[in-house]
Amino acid sequence: MVLLQQIAYQHPNKDRLFENLNLAVQTHYKTAIIGNNGSGKSTLLKLIAGKLRPASGQLSVESEPYYVPQQFGQYNDLTIAEALQIAEKLRALNQILQGNVSDENLEILNDDWAIEERCESALRQWQLLELDLEQKLESLSGGQKTKVFLAGISIHQPELILMDEPTNHLDLAGRSLLYDFIRTTSSTLLVVSHDRKLLQLLDTMYELSQSGIRTYGGNYEFYTEQKAIEQQALQSELQHAEKSLKKAKEKERETLERQQKLDSRGKKKQDKAGVARIMMNTMRNNAENSTAKVKSMHSDKIEGLSGDLQQVRSKLSGLDQMQFGFQESGLHKGKVLFKANDLNVSYGKTNLWERPLSIQINSGERIAIHGSNGSGKTSLLKVILGELQPESGSIQRTGSTIVYIDQDYSLIDPSKTVYEQALEFNTTSLLEHEVKIRLNRFLFGQETWDKSCSNLSGGERMRLLLCCLTISTAAPDMLILDEPTNNLDIQNSEILTAAINQYHGTILVVSHDEIFLEQIQIDQRINL
Repeated sequence: MVLLQQIAYQHPNKDRLFENLNLAVQTHYKTAIIGNNGSGKSTLLKLIAGKLRPASGQLSVESEPYYVPQQFGQYNDLTIAEALQIAEKLRALNQILQGNVSDENLEILNDDWAIEERCESALRQWQLLELDLEQKLESLSGGQKTKVFLAGISIHQPELILMDEPTNHLDLAGRSLLYDFIRTTSSTLLVVSHDRKLLQLLDTMYELSQSGIRTYGGNYEFYTEQKAIEQQALQSELQHAEKSLKKAKEKERETLERQQKLDSRGKKKQDKAGVARIMMNTMRNNAENSTAKVKSMHSDKIEGLSGDLQQVRSKLSGLDQMQFGFQESGLHKGKVLFKANDLNVSYGKTNLWERPLSIQINSGERIAIHGSNGSGKTSLLKVILGELQPESGSIQRTGSTIVYIDQDYSLIDPSKTVYEQALEFNTTSLLEHEVKIRLNRFLFGQETWDKSCSNLSGGERMRLLLCCLTISTAAPDMLILDEPTNNLDIQNSEILTAAINQYHGTILVVSHDEIFLEQIQIDQRINL
């Protein structure tokens, strides 16, 4: 169905993204492309979709692929029908029904007399019956845009479907519909996703990295088991490399000490024997050359072992290399941080919630806020943060520190460098080298300290923010997270999960990622 041989791609500025990629996707298989942010997953999908051209290599696709994009900005000026490439066919059908039975209209329609029925059925399937096919895409929410392109699958009925992060904008109901479709479809699927629940439904994982594509013949659970085995082997290899390096350094030190003792003993004998000065100089030079030769030999060996050690470390996952150190929140568990009775927010003359809300948030709780798109999740967060005044109801707040983390990690200032951003959170006047040690712990080496925050990926922004929180005076009393995993790859989602599980304050999170919510041990849910 899909065959890639020695595929390479380079950006317009001539930078190579990847090369020598080989991939074979069998008919009716349901497969995933996974990998870290920036590895080229979306680019690879666009190459297969025919949206981009490879720099070199052979690419063969047996049938016309149907592509569900991750970003929709390029379609905003189009109607739904135009974005789905059915506008001409619908127009031809309407003209034929009005009596204009021209050869051109018949050719465009191509005997597809059921196109309108399929459109209505597809919109119903994806809960979009309120939409008009003549609506502009710019008037729709992100979730609605995704559903429109998913509805296009039922309209076009393709054999090969390509999806790029299809759950990013979907609420729980939308995700449930997508999961059901994936379970039941017989089409060939190739999906780029970091949604671990979706990945459980697929047959094969293709992992894209700098070294190429590795195939794992199973779902995401099988993939994680195999990766755990690989990481254990790497840990053993790392320990062996560290031991070898330590041994080599000790050997170098012992050899040099022994050589220096021999040189010193020889010099004393020469002094006693009254060796001529010119002979003394020659012998001293020979001794120095001998010491230098020994030192060079050991330095070469140590340099080689250091390189081996660095290579092994680079293969370890970020989570295995990272070190967390969050301070405790100062509040005792159970203290009331926020309480609202009969709360409601209005937009114009309309109340947001049919029934007013009564909620209480206590220190130490882990709460998830659920609701479909438009149910008022963000509005509730703004009320809790004090950024939005309710129309009705009573509110009680306790003086507490709250950090709000949105899906774009907007607390990171794009005008600052990585190091400058870390200094912004250095309220306890840590010394320069201590700040840099913290940055290293979160995988920001010296080469990144002067990098502009505007050039950081979603995962890098998340890691930098976590680093900054460990640098600040104390942990906040409450962390509010709004769709925190939306723009993260799997590795960075795991890093965020590990960090949250080492934080013992209050968590309030809006997320449709059920696996993430389960792993951070949510103990209470608010359904809007």
